[in-house]
Amino acid sequence: MSRKYSLVALSGAFFAGLVVMALVARSNNVMADVKTYDNLETFANILSLVEQNYVETVEPTKLVEGAIKGMLRSLDAHSSYMTPTMYKEMQVETEGEFGGIGIEITIRDDLLTVVAPIEDTPAWEAGIQAGDRIVQVDGESTFDMSLMDAVRKMRGKKGTEVVITIVREGFDRPKDFTIKRAVIHVTSVKYEMLPDGWAYAKVRSFSKDTANDLESAINTMRAQGFKGFVLDLRNDPGGLLNQAVAVSELFLDKGEMIVYTRGRMPNQNMEFTAERNISDNDYPMVVLVNKGSASASEIVAGAMQDLKRALVVGTQTFGKGSVQTIIPLRENAGLRLTTAKYYTPLGRQIHNVGIAPDIVIEQRAPELATEKKDNGPSVKDKIKAKVNGGNGDGDGEEKKQGNGKESTKTGDDEANGSAKKPSAVDLEKDYQLQRAIGVLQSWEMINKIRGKKVTTAKTRKL
Repeated sequence: MSRKYSLVALSGAFFAGLVVMALVARSNNVMADVKTYDNLETFANILSLVEQNYVETVEPTKLVEGAIKGMLRSLDAHSSYMTPTMYKEMQVETEGEFGGIGIEITIRDDLLTVVAPIEDTPAWEAGIQAGDRIVQVDGESTFDMSLMDAVRKMRGKKGTEVVITIVREGFDRPKDFTIKRAVIHVTSVKYEMLPDGWAYAKVRSFSKDTANDLESAINTMRAQGFKGFVLDLRNDPGGLLNQAVAVSELFLDKGEMIVYTRGRMPNQNMEFTAERNISDNDYPMVVLVNKGSASASEIVAGAMQDLKRALVVGTQTFGKGSVQTIIPLRENAGLRLTTAKYYTPLGRQIHNVGIAPDIVIEQRAPELATEKKDNGPSVKDKIKAKVNGGNGDGDGEEKKQGNGKESTKTGDDEANGSAKKPSAVDLEKDYQLQRAIGVLQSWEMINKIRGKKVTTAKTRKL
């Protein structure tokens, strides 16, 4: 079959497929725009013209795949086409172990942005921070790179290195971070009994065993009789929805709403309520959040706040509250499509809004890289100008070490606990945690003034 006829067959099949999709949409009472068919004809004509007249020979499959990627990219940062390799990689992400450098990323202001580094991973130890803008990966610009392509480029074999170029508030120019890839083992919960009977647990991600691990931690600390509880969700990029629901259930009464979703299709409208009947969970509680708290973290924080179960303390969360449905395609490929958005029990939208804390407490050292918007150039244009004007060798304050890698250890990094492997908790340096405990202490004192008996959590199985 000649190239011309193969193109016609391909474009015809593509056109027919879209017509079928439009007819299905009609059957679901979604009125298709009449102009859609004219636009599809225009697409087929352009496809034919490119194939016949472009300066170099281009495979029709590549053209159609590029068109699909561009179409999905125009929707939002989280909708994407997954090749068979990408689809397989996606399936291992939620198993709690994967290869890479240990960061959660998204696209914000059209820029590849770090949601949060995962603790005790190469990215965390290198000093990568929530809000960092990744402008290059191994020297390749990310300005027009899709989210899935960026993930693929940063993954690789254990022990190999990747260079990511970061723009951060406070840097005079872009800076290179050389990070050695590792198999990422995500231990989702760290916990510790703090002085004076305060329980502390940090959820670092919502993977398949998070709720069980947190329940075990609570039971262990319950045996010691804690007076109040700090749930730390800072720099937790999220994860599995069912784990966000299961974690919330540990602190709520049966039947209470946790989160609900709303989309265009009826099957995307779901409600999640607490199904377990847990008693002895009325102890004072604080939830710590920051800019790196996203997705599942925001679901938990929003539920605790709306239902008056806990005080949310810290800074505004990231605002990632959309639902992606994975649709298998032929030949083991997949479509990742945004189909709904999350809402808190009181109907607050999370996506692009986030959760505002009840008590705003900034970390003493700068914890996030953010850009303030104004009426001038866009954030993306500002950062492009900075990239074009810099050489990516650093900000002039940090020196190369003998092995040629960037030294990423600074006073601010140490204050944030991001330049070295942290313990479960560091009260001396963690100002937000200090203030969270202060809130619990105030709670205790108010109850004493009101004549309420202060009790400790009893030893029992949840």
